Amino acid sequence: MLQYIVRRMLFVIPILFGVTFITFIIINASGSPLAGKELNPRIKPQDLENMSRNLGLDKPIQERYFIWLNSLLHGDLGVSLSNGTPVLDRIGNVLPNTLLLSFLSVALALAIAIPIGVLAAVKRNSLFDRFATTLAVAGFAIPTVWLGLMLIILFSVKFREWGLPSLPVGGVRDLRGGGNFTDRVEHLILPIIALTLPQLAGWVVYIRSSMLEVIQQDFVRTASAKGLSKKVVLYSHAFRNALLPLITLVGLGIPELLGGSLIVENVFAYPGMGRLTINAVTESDYTMVMGTTLIFAVLVILGNLLADVLYVVFDPRIRHH
Repeated sequence: MLQYIVRRMLFVIPILFGVTFITFIIINASGSPLAGKELNPRIKPQDLENMSRNLGLDKPIQERYFIWLNSLLHGDLGVSLSNGTPVLDRIGNVLPNTLLLSFLSVALALAIAIPIGVLAAVKRNSLFDRFATTLAVAGFAIPTVWLGLMLIILFSVKFREWGLPSLPVGGVRDLRGGGNFTDRVEHLILPIIALTLPQLAGWVVYIRSSMLEVIQQDFVRTASAKGLSKKVVLYSHAFRNALLPLITLVGLGIPELLGGSLIVENVFAYPGMGRLTINAVTESDYTMVMGTTLIFAVLVILGNLLADVLYVVFDPRIRHH
């Protein structure tokens, strides 16, 4: 198993270099970071030339890439064009918030989707199965922006009007209350719900389909014929095999999860990587966009690497290939 993990980690290295190259080319192809500043009458042409020289825009693109890559290998992502602070510091301040939000939403989605999907497969064509499948399809079709706004209107605005306990809709803590544990949890509830429901809907349908496929196979019928209890057959035999495709689905769903965080964090003014990226784009913060895009790509690669490792843990046959 250790050899398999080492091989996968070595395989990640060229992918990371490819990601840096693609990220650099795409960001540079989007235009000059000084394009908006050229229209500012308060900025002199000489200042623009100095800024262009400091950013290395007077050099060929291939030379600029290797300069940026060298700085990257030394842990330097440059400084933000909007306020002059180091990009790595700003990312480090908000990355834990995004990781916390993403981890909790995945954990919650799995905790709910697995029992519902398994039960829907076991009770195929029952009222519960039809109800769960219908809700899952409807939930998958709900736009994240609309869902976030509806949650704000209901649990914050309307609950306050009705005299019920309402939830906060912005930030990660109440500046007046000091931000204790309860306050942090209250600020996380609505963003987690908005990020969890789309994942939950898709995973319920997928787990149901995977379980239906497994419970119809010969080894499940053989286990039942041996006199094993229904619970043992379902969870020790069928579910273990149905879980393998789910691991891959979760790994492949990481880009969608991070994309959802871009929307959710902006709807709820949540200080994470998504909000930082959107602000950097609107401010034409060239170096910040490159930094956040690269970090998102690295998170996707590491997430897929983790899915590969978990796949080996649950299916030891893979390590021999």
